[in-house]
Amino acid sequence: MKRRRLVLAAGAALLLAGCSTSGPGPAGKGLDDPAKKDIAMRLVSSAENSTLDWRAQYGYIEDIGDGRGYTAGIIGFCSGTGDMLKVVEDYVADRPGSALAGFLPALRAVEGSDSHEGLGSAFTTAWAGAAADPAFRSAQDAERDRAYFDPAVERAEADGLSALGQFIYYDAYVMHGYADAAGTVGFRTIRDQAAAAAEPPSEGGDEAAYLHAFLDARVAALRTEPAHSDTSRVETAQRVFVREGRLRLETPLVWKVYGESFRID
Repeated sequence: MKRRRLVLAAGAALLLAGCSTSGPGPAGKGLDDPAKKDIAMRLVSSAENSTLDWRAQYGYIEDIGDGRGYTAGIIGFCSGTGDMLKVVEDYVADRPGSALAGFLPALRAVEGSDSHEGLGSAFTTAWAGAAADPAFRSAQDAERDRAYFDPAVERAEADGLSALGQFIYYDAYVMHGYADAAGTVGFRTIRDQAAAAAEPPSEGGDEAAYLHAFLDARVAALRTEPAHSDTSRVETAQRVFVREGRLRLETPLVWKVYGESFRID
């Protein structure tokens, strides 16, 4: 839902081979494969946290000035959008004595705003401290999967997309959320615009052409938000993978985001 730095049919036309050819191709592993899912997590972390070490980000928290309050954790849960509240609620249900428990009323009160009222340094310290608890890490993993990863992959599979397309959908879910909100364009609108411009593979379309249309719509969405006007997350990362035909997220993957270079071998 943010980036840390201011300034995502051969069986049923599901998956294309690792080249940008038209029509359906043989099925390959999607993001339900643990190794592919880990690659997706590392790709998102490069944009969200400027590192491939996504597992080190459970304790991360700061206000990045994007109007969503505090941004924290492995994918940037926000105090202003409600997903941070859900993480804390789930964690406190398992650990009622946690230092985070006392901040639930404040988190409920600031939802929909960028306010820090009732939170502040005491809250950020408690969040960072909870990262050592496996239950807190599990709460973040569960909310990531429930709200972002699982629905993104399900929608991508329905559209006949390969591992790369599944990742592209997931990253868009993380940054934009599903639905439009005040001043932002959500995943649903981005996908609708892409489908109007190019048929997805599930309808007989070329996957690379459809993904370019999706990325075009996403770039347009990014440019509506001053806090997210840098489009390198798309243009020098995801767009590069589409052009290279890495539809199965084949390594090595080499990309740049927000001026930094990354590589997965």
